[in-house]
Amino acid sequence: MSAQNRAPVIVLVRPQLGENIGKAARAMLNFGLTELRLVTPRDGWPNPSAGPAAAGADQVLEQAQVFATTADAVADCSHVYATTVRKRGVTKPVVTPDQAAREIATQDGRSAILFGAERSGLDSEDVALARSILTVPINPQFSSLNLAQAVILCAYEWSKHCDLAMPTTEEILPPAPQEELEGLIVHLDTMLDAKGYYRPAVRAEVSRKTLRTLLTKPGWNHLEVRTLRGVLSYLARKER
Repeated sequence: MSAQNRAPVIVLVRPQLGENIGKAARAMLNFGLTELRLVTPRDGWPNPSAGPAAAGADQVLEQAQVFATTADAVADCSHVYATTVRKRGVTKPVVTPDQAAREIATQDGRSAILFGAERSGLDSEDVALARSILTVPINPQFSSLNLAQAVILCAYEWSKHCDLAMPTTEEILPPAPQEELEGLIVHLDTMLDAKGYYRPAVRAEVSRKTLRTLLTKPGWNHLEVRTLRGVLSYLARKER
């Protein structure tokens, strides 16, 4: 079974706002997760506020299933992770999103990740259903994550195990030929010399070497050299 076929189910337990469900769905689809389960959403389901917040992740919302209890929502799952930062007196293995993603990608059986209600998080009964606690290092003085933030942390780590396409990167152009770079240096040198920059004369050679060193360090490409020469030409025209 491929890692993609082991994609975890995202279970939102007693979510309150439709907007938050929509934002969670958006975070899921960004990173290749599509199966969303809801446990007794406060404002019912479907929720008209979820669609706009999902920003196009409609397929996640349309396929979302609603369950009466958390136990029902994870009944077909062999591996259940409860996201929480609280100490609830339950002794369970504690993993980070990265560790959980690596486990899910290799273990047989369905996996589910539980997320609690916006204000109160998961109840102790929900946590008791989990095999592991999933948490992140976080500021103990401000440990509250919103629902979509929590989902995206886990979804991103999961995406590292999937064959998702990386966004295209801008082509890096090679450095300009020495001839073009020399033209820029001469161009600037001529303008500076006309303004009397190289004074006193005894310092002229050192100043020219310093400028040459400065201009040869960046490794300008031909477009950058052309742009800089255009700037110099423009400045020269304005002064006439």
